Amino acid sequence: MRVLVADDHSLFRDGIVSLLEAAGFEVVGQVGDGQSAIESAQLLRPDLVLMDITMPEMNGLEALRQIRFVLPDTKVVMLTVSEDDSDLFEAIRLGASGYLLKSLNADEFLEMLEGLSHGEAVMTRETTARLMRGFADLADLQETAPDRLSPRELELLQLVAEGLSNKAIGQQLSVSVNTVKYHMKNILQKLGAQNRTEAVMMAIRSGLIKPESSE
Repeated sequence: MRVLVADDHSLFRDGIVSLLEAAGFEVVGQVGDGQSAIESAQLLRPDLVLMDITMPEMNGLEALRQIRFVLPDTKVVMLTVSEDDSDLFEAIRLGASGYLLKSLNADEFLEMLEGLSHGEAVMTRETTARLMRGFADLADLQETAPDRLSPRELELLQLVAEGLSNKAIGQQLSVSVNTVKYHMKNILQKLGAQNRTEAVMMAIRSGLIKPESSE
């Protein structure tokens, strides 16, 4: 299997390359940022891209999206320290073939990669369980959230998703900043979200609002 490794930490990247080569993988390239990952993938056309999420120039999730668009037959596995559920869900949504944490030991890591040739998803049982819980939570939200949020609250949450401040939202909806804060407090309570970002992500995943304005 021909592999491209994308990680901005050169010491870690060198270690992964050595491990892969010792296990019989052909490492065709290694890069340190998302933009270079896209360019190298197009040039080298590897079977697999192993990619970190947090990288300069362009993060791994955006690089994943573009690689999957131009090279649909190339598999991409995220190899990261991020245990954030939002990163996991977004990676799978964008077409990642797996999601592995850097805390894996070498044997587990190689065993997971071998599963790719058999069409297996490359993730641990713990990560799979997190993913399934997320899908269950999403199903619950899809059933209940439309009844929970009023049209005005959905309108306000859409504006939050578009990056508007409370002041800008108030101006657009012709209400005071205090009214915006009141609605936002109700939204957080209804969705069980801890903050605005989490509320927006929950609503986007459920299809209640769009990631950005459709205009």
